[in-house]
Amino acid sequence: MTDEHGSTPRPEDDAARLGLVVVGEAAALHSGDEAALDASEQNIRDTIDEMIDEPLTDRQEEVVERLAAAGGTLTAGLSGALAAQSGRSVDDILEGAARSVVWQQRLSQQRDDAEHDARHQHDAGHQHDGVDEREDHGGQREDAGGQQRERRNDDGRDEA
Repeated sequence: MTDEHGSTPRPEDDAARLGLVVVGEAAALHSGDEAALDASEQNIRDTIDEMIDEPLTDRQEEVVERLAAAGGTLTAGLSGALAAQSGRSVDDILEGAARSVVWQQRLSQQRDDAEHDARHQHDAGHQHDGVDEREDHGGQREDAGGQQRERRNDDGRDEA
């Protein structure tokens, strides 16, 4: 994943890709399917191989793979607990996690595009009269999970 303004991957794109790998590992763990686990582990290896600039030592590769697997284990455990507490399926929770990862990446891309457009307009001699999006948010990251949070009233019922 590279940004349209350069040839190197954006850190946000790498983070999103790794986040989806972790969610995939969690889904494989919850499925209990040996083939899904094997495929997830291979996906971890392939993703790492595609993202690195220089070959890792065997030990570094092992550590990175274990870190991704540990992230998947943690995500699986938290997803199971959240599913039990909310009365939803683990698959629904993991799907929401994947959507959040993608949503955060899209928000970051939109912010980068807006900054690029503002610089381009300024370089062309135009004044940018809008406020930088980071200033609007006080330099904070957007809440990627906000778009899928349940809205419930005081009685615990879904709000329209």
